[in-house]
Amino acid sequence: MSELIRVSVEDDCWSFVFNRPDKMNALNAEVVETLMTQIREAHNGGARVLAFSGNGRNFSAGFDQGDLDRESDADLLMRLVRIEMLLQMVASSPCLTIALAHGRNFGAGVDLFAVCRRRFCTMDATFRMPGLRFGLVLGARRFGAVVGHAQAREILEETRTITAQEAVRIGLVSKVVDATAKAEVIAEAHRVARLLDPETRTHLYRVLDIEESDRDLADLVRSASRPGLKARMLTYISER
Repeated sequence: MSELIRVSVEDDCWSFVFNRPDKMNALNAEVVETLMTQIREAHNGGARVLAFSGNGRNFSAGFDQGDLDRESDADLLMRLVRIEMLLQMVASSPCLTIALAHGRNFGAGVDLFAVCRRRFCTMDATFRMPGLRFGLVLGARRFGAVVGHAQAREILEETRTITAQEAVRIGLVSKVVDATAKAEVIAEAHRVARLLDPETRTHLYRVLDIEESDRDLADLVRSASRPGLKARMLTYISER
């Protein structure tokens, strides 16, 4: 199994740890495809809990921009579509999904964090979604559903950084935890996930589902297919 993601399985709880600490756990194409394969295996294996965290300084820096010079607009569009499909897979999972974030987190990494049903972070965690700076609409509707549309519009329009304290206040984070509390958080999620049988839990999630998969994919493609995506990304990087 790829060391880009460390996977551990205990009973029916699957833990996925992003393992690219030198790249701030950025999501390259291999990481996305590997994670999607592993989540399918977890679902097929009867998992009740999926837990996501990151090794090193942070949870995830989002879309990996390291190879932009070698990619075309079409390449970038396909990579973004696959990230959206990953987000949809996690958002619609029949499992109790939890995420534990620390350090500085950006873009698609924040989107992945936000689609989990229970979200925890350490006090040093920050969250920022700069995609609109280069014309990309990814995860915006889901973020609005989590924190409220007015608040989401303000944060995304300003592309500003959210601290751990604000993240709790607006509902992006369920609770701030100590860096050593990962095992306890997962154990509690496992306890909760076993209160309902899998069929009932899946039914509950379906009744409360807010997913609009086709709309989200269409909005992403409309924004990413506008000519000049790569150039806009490179300009953003040069101005940071």
